[in-house]
Amino acid sequence: MGNIGIGTDIVEVARIKECCQRQRFRERVYSEKERDFFSSKKAPWESMAGNWAAKEAFGKSLGTGVRGFELTEVSCLRDASGCPYLELTGRAARIAEEKGLEFSVSISHTKEYATATVIAYKKSYQDNNH
Repeated sequence: MGNIGIGTDIVEVARIKECCQRQRFRERVYSEKERDFFSSKKAPWESMAGNWAAKEAFGKSLGTGVRGFELTEVSCLRDASGCPYLELTGRAARIAEEKGLEFSVSISHTKEYATATVIAYKKSYQDNNH
C-alpha cells in the first residue's frame, strides 16, 4: 500500500437487524462503546448497519480485509457534532500504528441500506514540527 488506501462497503439494514437480534452477534461485532451508543437510539438498526459497513470498509482500506484483528477492536463512534470516527484498540490499533496510518470515515444510510467509506492515509509528521 502506498500513502493512501480506500475501502467501501454496503449492507442491507434488514440483514443486520436480523443478526443483531442475537446478543452473541452484537457482542462479537460491536464494542461496548458502540453498544452504548446504539442503546441511546430509538431505532438503532441503521446505525448498527452503518457501523458494520465501516468495519468492513476499514479492513478494505488496509488492503487485508477483516484479518488479524477482531471487529470489536474497530469502534465507529460519533463526535459531538455526530461526525463518525474510528477508535482502534488491540491488534487493529497495532496494525494501524505499524503502517503509520490514520483514517477518515463517512457513513450514509436509508431505511434499506447503509454504506461506509474509509480512507486510510499516512500520518503527516511535518504537522508535528510546526
